[in-house]
Amino acid sequence: MPLVAQSTFRPLIGLGNPHLQTLLPAIARHMPPLPWSRERLELADGDFLDLDWLNPGHGRLLILSHGLEGNSRRPYVAGLARAAARRNWSVLAWNFRGCSGELNRLPRFYHSGASEDLAAVVTHAAQTGRFEVLALAGFSLGGNMTLKYLGERHASTVPVAAGVALSTPCDLAAASAAMERLRVWPYMSRFQKEILRKWSLKKALFPGLIPEINPRYQRTFRQIDNTFTAPLHGFAHAEAYWQACSANAFLPSIRVPALILNAADDPFLAPSCFPYEFASQSPWVHLEVPERGGHVGFMDRWGSQCDLWSEVRALEFLESFCTV
Repeated sequence: MPLVAQSTFRPLIGLGNPHLQTLLPAIARHMPPLPWSRERLELADGDFLDLDWLNPGHGRLLILSHGLEGNSRRPYVAGLARAAARRNWSVLAWNFRGCSGELNRLPRFYHSGASEDLAAVVTHAAQTGRFEVLALAGFSLGGNMTLKYLGERHASTVPVAAGVALSTPCDLAAASAAMERLRVWPYMSRFQKEILRKWSLKKALFPGLIPEINPRYQRTFRQIDNTFTAPLHGFAHAEAYWQACSANAFLPSIRVPALILNAADDPFLAPSCFPYEFASQSPWVHLEVPERGGHVGFMDRWGSQCDLWSEVRALEFLESFCTV
């Protein structure tokens, strides 16, 4: 029964608060720059994805998917990438459409269910012929995308051996509602500004395709997804988008070991983002719920050279299934 009964995570003394766990790793974890090597992957629809490679070689490859309005250089991505490279993994951290510092070419952007882009990255990596084993790890939105991909591609010939999803909103509708709570409004306000800034840039390029931007009426994920995400990516409305793309719907189809690592105090998540009942009966989907950790936090130590608990835990899980 892959329901981890007792997590080993213990927060750094004084950092038990979920907001401290969420904020400090993002704003105060100063890491030395990593020697990334960038590659541009041209897509069949005329768009592109920017891929960042670390320690490229042979053997095992870990493909990392970042979170909402993130990129491959965010501390949480760089932290897991560095920890993996230290354990002799090759790492590919890809940037979603419009997230690499350059606006993408098409009217569309990325979204929680854009697993076709992850599929293009995985296929490209596999076709290099350099890697015997591929594994996936995703953060938040990228975690949802990772689980969706694993559920969709269970019969794929691409050799993905295992996956990890960290701080993942497995139920997008419930998580979107959770982000409307007053105590998380500062986070939502930041996301709103970044998302609308990008849509403003997109509207300048495609004025007839992008709806009017009015921050007064696009303050929540429901409003943003109804106005932009859903119609511009082929969904009737926000609810249809959430229903089609939530990871919970794809968990029964996963046929490789997958770990969902969600903190019980994650301020971004709702109860339905913790699939306890399903994991207790699944031979494939493992669920670990530390009491503390915040959202993409899990800070148990301090120092620019330290690997955080979540990074070690994710790699230990993957390495138990990824041998070369």
